[in-house]
Amino acid sequence: MSAAVPAPDTGPDAGAVWHYGDPLGEQRAAADAAVVIDRSHRAVIALRGADRRTWLHSLTSQHVSELPDGAVTENLSLDGQGRVEDHWIQTELDGVTYLDTEPWRGEPLIAYLRKMVFWSDVTVETAELAVLTLLGPAVAEAGALAALGVAELPEIDRAVALPDGGFLRRTDLQVDLVVPRDQAERWRQRLVDAGLRPAGVWTYEAHRVAAVRPRLGVDTDERTIPHEVGWIGRAVHLDKGCYRGQETVARVHNLGKPPRMLVRLHLDGSADRPGPGAQVLAGGRAVGRLGTVVDHVDEGPVALALLKRGLPADTELTVDGVPASIDADTLPPPDVAGAGRIAVERLRGGAR
Repeated sequence: MSAAVPAPDTGPDAGAVWHYGDPLGEQRAAADAAVVIDRSHRAVIALRGADRRTWLHSLTSQHVSELPDGAVTENLSLDGQGRVEDHWIQTELDGVTYLDTEPWRGEPLIAYLRKMVFWSDVTVETAELAVLTLLGPAVAEAGALAALGVAELPEIDRAVALPDGGFLRRTDLQVDLVVPRDQAERWRQRLVDAGLRPAGVWTYEAHRVAAVRPRLGVDTDERTIPHEVGWIGRAVHLDKGCYRGQETVARVHNLGKPPRMLVRLHLDGSADRPGPGAQVLAGGRAVGRLGTVVDHVDEGPVALALLKRGLPADTELTVDGVPASIDADTLPPPDVAGAGRIAVERLRGGAR
């Protein structure tokens, strides 16, 4: 195995391994075999106490008051205008609610949650757990399962406890091994010995961009609302009680259209790669912002971008002078009028 190459210090994965000398080969292994990626730089938080689920339900966008043991979901904290402040993966297991989020959001999220406890029976603590992510079809095969100590993978959006602490979790995007930090290297080596190839976070980012899954603070900005990035349903429950930002969520769903859309862009590979946050231009006018940029083993240079909603797929774009094009397969479906908007239009029609 080649020496680990660290992720750029200026990027969101500083401190993690970017690749092991062959990033495209690692991506190919993730598509055809299996890889293990150390994502232990993510922050993990543990909530305990009898009120933790109902309390968190009142603060956040997802319906979690009755989340059963072993359940996995995504969740958001919004501001008063319905803009996304935090996003995390939430796991309910053995009387504890685990939240794992971006490295730089761990401490702010803990501070916010503690501030909101008041009289509830809830404790909010840092969990000394590390996230190892497994990708590839061979993760479900006998060798990997034996190394994990399970007969089969959990169902999608389910987690199972591990005998020595931590848990194994599966989503539609990946399998995560969330284990005590002092066991993480031992688990990683065990999986490598079982035939999984070590891969860096470059492979994970390419996988995520191909799936058009946004990353907080990279593919979102201070104006992002959940509707723009595909978090309605996945991280927002539309039929739950009051929470901060709910009015905006309901209004946009029922009456309006989100102002922007998350799409995948293909970039001209002959030029230097633009960075996250760069303006996307059409005919010299700004029509959006660039998010994650990554070289993909099959797609070449690709990126996620928040663009003005309704922009045609054939629009000629540039980012920092680099030509870009919209992947038409990632455009959201045509807007369908919500019940509220239909009712308003009927009222307006009757007034004529």
